[in-house]
Amino acid sequence: MTRDAQSASSAKAEPDAHTGLPSVGQHDPAHTGLPSVGQHDLPGFIARITARERRAVSQAVTELERLSPSAPALLQALQPHLGHALVAGFTGPPGAGKSTLVNAVIRELRAAGKTVAVIAVDPSSPISGGAILGDRIRMTAALDDDGVFVRSLASRGYLGGLSPAAVRIIDAFDAAGFDLILLETVGTGQNEIDVAEVADVRIVISAPGLGDDIQAMKSGLLEIADILVVNKGDRPGAEQTMQQLAGALSIRATISDKIPLLKTTATSGEGVAKLLAEIDTVGDRVRASGAEARRRRRARYLIARAAADLVAARIRRGEGSRLDDLSDRVLAGTLTPDAAAAALLKD
Repeated sequence: MTRDAQSASSAKAEPDAHTGLPSVGQHDPAHTGLPSVGQHDLPGFIARITARERRAVSQAVTELERLSPSAPALLQALQPHLGHALVAGFTGPPGAGKSTLVNAVIRELRAAGKTVAVIAVDPSSPISGGAILGDRIRMTAALDDDGVFVRSLASRGYLGGLSPAAVRIIDAFDAAGFDLILLETVGTGQNEIDVAEVADVRIVISAPGLGDDIQAMKSGLLEIADILVVNKGDRPGAEQTMQQLAGALSIRATISDKIPLLKTTATSGEGVAKLLAEIDTVGDRVRASGAEARRRRRARYLIARAAADLVAARIRRGEGSRLDDLSDRVLAGTLTPDAAAAALLKD
């Protein structure tokens, strides 16, 4: 190194020559936004994103995923270009074939000349926080295709199947003008309901042979579905699974006539065109509600997650006699956990 440690620590971050954003790992800790447009040509960077230049989109996604010091200014600059994308969320129990079905959907969309971005969320290690990010291995339709952009994310321990980073990345793909954004969640059964707050169209996927997972899906995920899909339709038991889900819909009279129940075989592409037609139908209905309402719903999800994280961190630290008092009262049965939480939020 040519600078001593003191001068290096006080030096300003140098911008990336291609994006105008400070490079990853070079952010000034005291810096909370992008420097002036004149210095770093932020409009030029935004123009490259809206032109769907892969390197610019990739850099923007990285900044938003990390929630770097540059992210707030970047999000503000993207605002005029947002509100056009339709987000389709794919969720369901592990083993339902979500990644393979997403790959088949990509193939069908590209055959129709449409562009698609994919956010694939993988489970994180509870110890290291890392993830294999292996969903994209099954997405062979995305290889060497400039009309497809796949980003894998770690769930970072969030139990609802999503990471808040996924919501921020939606804005980058929206600004880049992709025709459809596909969001594939972790696959954790009935806990996986965050997709209901984030996706515009919710596709709940099952498959024959999942046993108790069908029961979990009927009791948890069924209520959030816009479209129900039985994947691996060429396997024994597919018709029985269809009947089980149709029966579950029939006892929920308020939704049974609104939710299409489809059968697909992702490996052969059977039923995928019909699935896309249903996504378009639901998407048209969702678009009628306006982009602002859809984006506000995602913002509320981010706020709720951030608030939950702050409260959880405070409880884990166990700071103050107030928390000890509330804990003792809950243990004694004189206060319910809900009432204790409400009291904690008021403090």
